[in-house]
Amino acid sequence: MAATATAAVRPFIIVTGHSGAGKASILHLLEDLGYETVDNPPLSILESLVEDGTMPLAAGIDTRTRGFDAEQVKRAIHGLRRRPGVALTLIFATAEESVLLRRFTETRRRHPLAPGGALGTRVADGIAREVAIIEPLREEADLVVDTSDLPLPALRQLIESRFRPDDGPGMSVLLQSFGYPKGLPREADLVFDVRFLRNPHYVPALKPLTGKDAGVADYVAADPDFPAFWQRLTGFLDPLLPRYVAEGKKYLTVAIGCTGGRHRSVLVTERLADHLRSLGWRVDVTHRELSAERDRVAAAAPVPSIAHGGAVARAGGGQEAPQRKP
Repeated sequence: MAATATAAVRPFIIVTGHSGAGKASILHLLEDLGYETVDNPPLSILESLVEDGTMPLAAGIDTRTRGFDAEQVKRAIHGLRRRPGVALTLIFATAEESVLLRRFTETRRRHPLAPGGALGTRVADGIAREVAIIEPLREEADLVVDTSDLPLPALRQLIESRFRPDDGPGMSVLLQSFGYPKGLPREADLVFDVRFLRNPHYVPALKPLTGKDAGVADYVAADPDFPAFWQRLTGFLDPLLPRYVAEGKKYLTVAIGCTGGRHRSVLVTERLADHLRSLGWRVDVTHRELSAERDRVAAAAPVPSIAHGGAVARAGGGQEAPQRKP
């Protein structure tokens, strides 16, 4: 259902960043949240966009714009931030060069700055040109989203938790569990390491379960050091979050890690979410390794087929429907 802005201040989100880093996906997610979206408008009409309508607004700005100039974009952003009645947020989408190269290779799309002709067609050259041109906007960003290892469901949860138009508290909190072997979550503001807690991985009956299961939760919570840890964790966060709000912070990402990202970190993340919600905070939860595990299982699942009339229809594959005999 479309969200209608009832406040005098109109939210305006500008999405920019590197080609292939997910800018279009972010715009689509914002559209699903009820934002009016426009991709790649001329810079000269940015101010007029906010004068037309009252719904939350989102626009994609990048190097495809004819005569794109980062300094001109920065001046436009500064002007909009000074404008009464507009709450501007700048999102900068990025990813590692190797990830961008792989994405362009997989989709077989041309990079906008390597279209052929004098510029050539090497994607690596296009990426390098774009970084040099657009990087100054990263300094202006309110939120930098690195999608290198961020699956679409996690990106959706990130965008929804921070930009859904509603009447929740002034700051939203995203709690994320993760496993250290795959690295720290790039968007984390605070990181807590719970690898010191006893590990259910070494208990055969608990190994296949996750921190959402009661057996794992009871096992971890029975660690002699858990009560003192929990008291210190909540004692640290409870007074800290209101101070962030007082400083004007709109969203906070807290990451909790363990070795595999399936047991201890998941349990602590779930319990912390319940604790913060009981205090009135708007909290979203994501479990990075569990989400990745579900994606792998779904990708590996055999595609069912139905033989009919001498043809085979593959479920969900977009192939032609089976031919019916007359």
